[in-house]
Amino acid sequence: MSINRRQALGLAAGAVAFAAAGLPGRPAWATPEETEKRIAEFTGGKTPETGRLTLTAPEIAENGNTVPISIEVESAMEGDDVVEQVMILAEGNPNPDVAIFNFSEASGIAAATTRMRLARTQNVIAVAKMKDGSTFIDKKEVKVTIGGCGG
Repeated sequence: MSINRRQALGLAAGAVAFAAAGLPGRPAWATPEETEKRIAEFTGGKTPETGRLTLTAPEIAENGNTVPISIEVESAMEGDDVVEQVMILAEGNPNPDVAIFNFSEASGIAAATTRMRLARTQNVIAVAKMKDGSTFIDKKEVKVTIGGCGG
């Protein structure tokens, strides 16, 4: 199927009219409140404690497209001292959710490394959920010098 010039102009005019209609859209960036809501959902409303969870991220990321991060939780990984999940959030991205890592006793250690995309300078947050119901949090600010997913 080929589109002639008149059809292309009609489609473009329709797109402009649709955009100009002012239809409500999603905010461009996640808010700290939205991030706090996701943390509360993950922890079941409990306030996470500091300690036991270590988030490692660069202080300055020269390129927001590939920011290396790693998490590690101090845990025996047996009995009730087992890390079940660790959630990573970026509170300045369009969507705060980055990743959820699942662990079990068979994991041996609760550690993971990945790369993430950051849209701008923002806080990266890791939250760990333990088998006994306790939760832990760690937060790092990462300064992005070149835009990742948003400039």
